[in-house]
Amino acid sequence: MVYHDQGRYAEAEPLYQRSLKILEETLGSDHPAVAATLSNLAALYQDQGRYAEAERLCQRSVAILEKAFGPEHLQLAAGLHNLALVYEHQGRNSEAELLYRRTLTILERVLEPEHFGIASILNNLARVYFREGRDAEAEPLYRRSLAILEKTIGADHPAVAESLKNLADLYRNEGRAEEAETLYRRSEAIRAAVGGALKTCDECQ
Repeated sequence: MVYHDQGRYAEAEPLYQRSLKILEETLGSDHPAVAATLSNLAALYQDQGRYAEAERLCQRSVAILEKAFGPEHLQLAAGLHNLALVYEHQGRNSEAELLYRRTLTILERVLEPEHFGIASILNNLARVYFREGRDAEAEPLYRRSLAILEKTIGADHPAVAESLKNLADLYRNEGRAEEAETLYRRSEAIRAAVGGALKTCDECQ
């Protein structure tokens, strides 16, 4: 994963593949550890824009997790989230929406209502709605996500800056320029304070 995090994809891929082969041979092809490695390799492919390969691995990972843990487990929710991201990157918003909604249902059943993980999924589902021009559905999700983030990780966290920007983009799209400008200024102030790029909710998983 170090090579992956450094963007050294050509070096990371054979290590993931070797790890996958060893796990399949020692634990069996349906073991949750295999699902985790499939997910890591899928993330590598997604980072390279190899979405068809990432999709295939994510689908296999989801199947393993659902068989191992059942339909309402947190690990399954993580697998569904990863597959939804692959669909979203391909512009397959309807498929992504279904998986984000299913993920949100699982999380809301097993986590506290103001858990950080719920904020992340709310943000992603809102993003799909926004891209489809469904602003009225996106806004309350963005607002709820922002409220959770501010409460759980603090108002000055980079993920809050990204959440503010998302909501500001929606307001700007609706012609609510003054509200958008207020949020953009807050977002930029956080970004300047941390001295780096914004960190998305996806990256905080």
